[in-house]
Amino acid sequence: MNKLTKIGVSALCGSLASVAAANAGSLDVTGGATATYTSLDGVVTGNPLGMASAMTFTGNGELDNGTTFKLTIAHTNKAQYTGSAISLTTPSLGTFTFDEGGGTGIDRIDDMMPTAWEETTGTGLATGIRTVTGAGANTDIEWNVGMGLPDGMNVYASFAPRPDGSKNTNKNVGGASGIEGNGWDVVITHSGLLDGLNVFAGLSQIDQNPTVGDKDSEAYGATYAIGGATIGYQHSKEDNVGAAGTYYENDAYAVSYSVNDDLSVSYGVHESKSNSGSTGDAKAESFQISYSVGGASVKFAETSADSVHYVAGTNREGRTVALTLAF
Repeated sequence: MNKLTKIGVSALCGSLASVAAANAGSLDVTGGATATYTSLDGVVTGNPLGMASAMTFTGNGELDNGTTFKLTIAHTNKAQYTGSAISLTTPSLGTFTFDEGGGTGIDRIDDMMPTAWEETTGTGLATGIRTVTGAGANTDIEWNVGMGLPDGMNVYASFAPRPDGSKNTNKNVGGASGIEGNGWDVVITHSGLLDGLNVFAGLSQIDQNPTVGDKDSEAYGATYAIGGATIGYQHSKEDNVGAAGTYYENDAYAVSYSVNDDLSVSYGVHESKSNSGSTGDAKAESFQISYSVGGASVKFAETSADSVHYVAGTNREGRTVALTLAF
């Protein structure tokens, strides 16, 4: 064991030494409810009414050495728990998170564009656009580095021993899949370079069958806020998706504007191309409005998509109205 490894292990053991001496914690519940009406042109939609129950259960506690721990369970639909996470925040080493809901690693920056409501590809109109996911979209362990970083910088390192998408209960396993090994992501965000500027970048690699090659992903971009306006651009690419040489490459840009504390508008574009049997480059555009009154918000999205699922000539339009109540 080299000297650096000894230092790291000693520091980690020191931070976790009091893990059995936990103080009494608490469990809090927050959430809301959303009702939607979705209209899609040229598509048989059937019942256009939808509802989501948004509840988050958060348990908090503290160890004798100042380390805190947290359990988060997100319930954002009526069918099942969306995801859960256990995090341990140490006084010196940062935060370690065991997560099975996605949104860690490079998945946290798959679409960072400013918006009044939803991502351009997430308004209810199916676009088929594929964004980067990486190991962080699976059950993984993420380290949010907490030592020696400049103000405004965050570094996230994510590791998944077998990123096959399974979410197991305790003592269960995922079984056979096309994933042959582990996966890792590294993401850096920095908001301290210039007032209003936020830059981000990430890399990911997932071991796959040698005949396919490793799934490699990258993403980078920036947003800049001045006054009530925020503009943004980002690029991402994912290689060896399902087959050797198959890729998805995306460019996204958007602008949002906060008219006041209650009213905001945005316009976003997401373009994607692929060589996976595609006959056209996919593109989604979305104009959105959000207006809040106390704990209630009314949101609207008008969205169009070209070459849906990368099929040329498959164009669609749709709109969604949502009422969200927070508690």
